[in-house]
Amino acid sequence: MKNDAVWLDANIVGVDDIAEGVRSIEFAAAFPLPAFDPGSHVAIRASIGSGHAIRTYSCLPDAAPGHVAVGVKLHPNSRGGSRFMFGLKPGDKVRITTPENRFDLSWRAPEYLLLAGGIGVTPIYGMAQALMAQGASVRMEYGGQSLTAMPFIDPLRTLLGDRLAVHPQDQGAMIDLDKVIANLSADGELYICGPLPMLEAAKRAWAKAGRPTSRFRYEVFGDTGRFTETPFTVRVVGYDGEVTVPSDQSLLDALADAGIPMIHDCRRGECGLCAVDVLNHSGEIDHRDVFLAESEKREGSKLCACVSRIAGGAAVIDTGYRP
Repeated sequence: MKNDAVWLDANIVGVDDIAEGVRSIEFAAAFPLPAFDPGSHVAIRASIGSGHAIRTYSCLPDAAPGHVAVGVKLHPNSRGGSRFMFGLKPGDKVRITTPENRFDLSWRAPEYLLLAGGIGVTPIYGMAQALMAQGASVRMEYGGQSLTAMPFIDPLRTLLGDRLAVHPQDQGAMIDLDKVIANLSADGELYICGPLPMLEAAKRAWAKAGRPTSRFRYEVFGDTGRFTETPFTVRVVGYDGEVTVPSDQSLLDALADAGIPMIHDCRRGECGLCAVDVLNHSGEIDHRDVFLAESEKREGSKLCACVSRIAGGAAVIDTGYRP
């Protein structure tokens, strides 16, 4: 289910540290927010430096009726979103959207495999609750840096029992993707949310097993790349001047601030609407999307402006728009 999101003013009504470096933040508006399905998210207007940027966060299932809560991890290489969120306190006001969903359950499969990596557990947690409430056959594999940094472990253990396997990296535990996919029934579906390397590995394992792509559902966070965020500059065909993209801002937002029209939708590297042509560049392209094919990423002639970056240096791009 995809909803038409509406922007509104909201108050922070609750802040809770739920794991090491992870915080839940609860919002209330002047009227009850609409109910939402597992996998939903909200967009939040974050104040970053002297400007603003839009960040999306998955909705948690535990908010009070009519409220919405999100889970946020403080990233050391944050582009500013998580730092802004961690600075919020009860009584603060922000602009958010009503929930919308691009990662919804199909409710058609005989069996479900849920894979979560780090803060990617936020949408998966709600899915596990919903599936168990309906008596569905479900198994969950949950990986993270350490047990103390992995939120919702205790409620998930209570909910799922031996259907949950936890894989803390500091104990040398890793998800065996080939094995868990092989154990899933032929008509089963996989739902995954986690960092880009985890998603790419799961996609390769799924394809190797000969599974249909229609039964592989994913969501990824756009702040996981191969390089630390550094400023870079772009020149845009048809426009005078140069646009500087700070380390704490996306190319999409920097172009918008410069008054350069851009078509976009998901802001998470999934839909491809904001993809631009890269005519030349210095510095490597740090692809952080899941839209472009691996061959397109290697070619280096396109990038998704909402999440991908140039690792230092400069680029000349063509947005395809002519004023």
